[in-house]
Amino acid sequence: MRVALVHDYFVQDGGAERVLVALHQLFPEAPVFTLLADKKQFPPDFSPKQLITSRLQGLLPTASWYPLLTPFMPMATEHLDLSGFDVAFISSSSFAKGIIVPPSTRTICYLHTPTRFLWEARHTYAKDRGWPWLSHLALKTSFHKLRTWDYMAAQRPDLLLTNGRLSQARIQRYYQRSSEIIAPPVDLSRITCTRTEPGRFWLTGGRLVSYKRFDLCIQAANVLRAPLTIYGTGPDLPRLQKIAGKTITFVGRISEAQKFELYRDAIAFLHPHTEDFGMTMLEVQASGTPVIAYAQGGALEIVRPGVTGILIETSTTAALVEAMQHFDASRFIPSAVRAEMKPFDTVEFSKRIRAYVET
Repeated sequence: MRVALVHDYFVQDGGAERVLVALHQLFPEAPVFTLLADKKQFPPDFSPKQLITSRLQGLLPTASWYPLLTPFMPMATEHLDLSGFDVAFISSSSFAKGIIVPPSTRTICYLHTPTRFLWEARHTYAKDRGWPWLSHLALKTSFHKLRTWDYMAAQRPDLLLTNGRLSQARIQRYYQRSSEIIAPPVDLSRITCTRTEPGRFWLTGGRLVSYKRFDLCIQAANVLRAPLTIYGTGPDLPRLQKIAGKTITFVGRISEAQKFELYRDAIAFLHPHTEDFGMTMLEVQASGTPVIAYAQGGALEIVRPGVTGILIETSTTAALVEAMQHFDASRFIPSAVRAEMKPFDTVEFSKRIRAYVET
């Protein structure tokens, strides 16, 4: 059985890319088709034997300008040649789901979410991510046409899988299609649980963009004069640095090993925004460290209150301050926190994915 993997683009190392890595480990001989690829942004341990990019590759001096090519991505996706494959497995949150395959090829799409900038976040997406104003203009002039294509593209896969209940509801709302849930994987073999005592500082981080509400974490730490470490970079960094008090530490871009050390030494990880799923929360809890999360989206499926962390009912500074004030890290047993992550292990993910492909 010949399998091809298809991914939107490699312009950052995020949750969607981690899912693609797990798929590549399951099908190591499968070529990877994508619109654009910046090898500097490849996830760790990802080196496909064959990487096939679209006609858009090389048109821009840097991959970070990829939003400028958005109006041309539907056509570029449809020009990817997947002839000769029995199964095309797609990892998509935007365009890859729209590939056109021969009638004999079956398509399975792990749809992380409907295309955000065309649907639920159409008014704020580009600004929240710090896209240049030319990208705003490129999107606005082609929104309606892109939405029409996007809806049509979502009808092409034979089977839709997704990460959780929130994305499942969005897929039904915007595409009128049912989907089956398989939680994205966390590689437990890669993350050790060596935590032996409550941590020394609060922790948050990732791609520093405004919609992730890192400002709430900073404001709460400022009120409590509590030590807070923030890792990662992004367009919202200058604003966050301006409002940060003396107890806030920015450590910038860090390695996987450094990130796992921060997880181990933190009191808890702060996650005050709505995420489709939230793979960082999986990694943190796999390290034995609890999470304080906003009770929406993926947190409802990942965080078990009182066992792996606590949930706050509102995404506000006041709610976060109250949670931090009353948080007792000693109540959370690291081995018990990690044990709750076993159903999300890459091994379980791979078993379910292989079953779908073979069927």
